[in-house]
Amino acid sequence: MLCPKCNQPCSDKATECRHCGIIFSKYYRLMEERAERRANASEVKVIDTTGSRIREVKQLLFEVEDEVNPFVFWGRIVLFVIIVIYGAKFCLASIASNYAGQSFLHLVNLPFHEAGHVLFTPFPRLLTSLGGTLGQLLIPLICMFAMLLQARNPFGASICFWWFGQNFFDIAPYINDARSLSLPLLGGNVGSRSPYGFHDWEYILGETGLLRYDHFLAGTAVAVGMMIFFLAYAWGAYLLFRQYQNL
Repeated sequence: MLCPKCNQPCSDKATECRHCGIIFSKYYRLMEERAERRANASEVKVIDTTGSRIREVKQLLFEVEDEVNPFVFWGRIVLFVIIVIYGAKFCLASIASNYAGQSFLHLVNLPFHEAGHVLFTPFPRLLTSLGGTLGQLLIPLICMFAMLLQARNPFGASICFWWFGQNFFDIAPYINDARSLSLPLLGGNVGSRSPYGFHDWEYILGETGLLRYDHFLAGTAVAVGMMIFFLAYAWGAYLLFRQYQNL
């Protein structure tokens, strides 16, 4: 055998090295203890790093000013009440009523929808059609991350998150209309009198073989929108409570 420390040949039955003098059993035990300490240190470092990242995320999402301006605080309260009441109308309205499509926010979302088509023009036709919906969903998310990472304004981010949820209500009637083709489209036309492909969701669901699921997918979009609403309300309410404590 070779000595594990000095690498000199030793008898297989030897208990210690005649060259460097180490006792093999003690040397092996020492190496095991060192390896165990290194493993424990690595594990502690991983746990500490994970805990540090969790703290950073919490601070990013829930950080409030040490001293809150009363005018800013009550302005946020008013805005929060408005989105709660406005959101309730979206939740209570039926998809068939197209309440979202007739709301003020539809006019806000529409330019981003059309810009999404332009942005995805270089891609295949199916993705270009889907680009309108992706465009109006991406803009609120971009605004939310800008509020969090650049402005350091979690309450503003919660409002943008609510806007992200509202866009699911906005696209639900469009999905629901994929077979009936009765909703008025941009330019005053309707899907039933338009060439195939002009109605985004008729084309998307038709090309993917999912046209018969249009009502189900529209209902799913509404359910996702409701879930995001409630998360945004909980997020905003918690931030307002913490801000109230710092008035």
